[in-house]
Amino acid sequence: MTTAIETDGRAAGWLASRTLRYGVEFRRQLTRRRTKLALGFLALLPLLLAGAFKLNPGGGGPSRQNAYGSLVDLATGSALNFTIFALFVSSTFLLIVVVALFCGDTIASEASWGSLRYLLAVPVPRSRLLAVKLSVALSYCAIAVLLLAGSAMLCGWIFFGWHDLGTPLGGVLPAGTGFGRVLGVVGYLAVQLLPIAGLAFLLSVSTDAPLGAVGGAVLLQIIANILDAVTALGDLRNYLPGHYDTGWLGLLASPVQTEDMIRGTISSLLYVTVFVALGWWRFLRKDVVS
Repeated sequence: MTTAIETDGRAAGWLASRTLRYGVEFRRQLTRRRTKLALGFLALLPLLLAGAFKLNPGGGGPSRQNAYGSLVDLATGSALNFTIFALFVSSTFLLIVVVALFCGDTIASEASWGSLRYLLAVPVPRSRLLAVKLSVALSYCAIAVLLLAGSAMLCGWIFFGWHDLGTPLGGVLPAGTGFGRVLGVVGYLAVQLLPIAGLAFLLSVSTDAPLGAVGGAVLLQIIANILDAVTALGDLRNYLPGHYDTGWLGLLASPVQTEDMIRGTISSLLYVTVFVALGWWRFLRKDVVS
């Protein structure tokens, strides 16, 4: 029995859009243990934090006299404040690791299992493979951030009640306004995580070791954060990824200060565009043997 061939060389009935569909890949990634563990821990973390505050209210000694110390002091003031605090403590490392995990594991894991070349031989066009894999990875990154924020909001509501949002500068925002500001913080943090996602994706298409892609992205971000703390670098720090990570503090001011947020958004979008473009270019020209 022979297979009919179209004039352009493809098998009759074959369409690129029918290969490796988004829904299939999304469900496949959901069944993986690392996805369940990562999302489960993010959902559980706010409960652990709330429990720690309840077991030792006001503990921990004097706080630092800055915005970050104030965030700790205000954490138990309301569900909104607790959500801000949970997002802050998670964005410094935990969310970076989770985003690097989802995006760094996406292509490298297929190569490590030896299934990447078989996916391409189905055949799934390389660009479609990258598009679907990256879309699913970014979807889980967004779910991770929203899950953390939602869980923190719920735990804060249960443990500390629904009250106005206290700000580090000593002001108070009505609960309705504060809720909108919290949503803005969530959105800005998600944008600030995009360079990590792009870098992890670039490393994922460049190596057959998922751990190397994930660890490499985390390590490079840590190095960038260390360099950002070196004041001797002066204005050069403004061009480092993550320099404007705390720009969301402007949302807690009245009136809102958006200058750092605009700069941070532009910086993140530029970095993720460069990283993804390099990864795409690299994979389309890569000799896949695993």
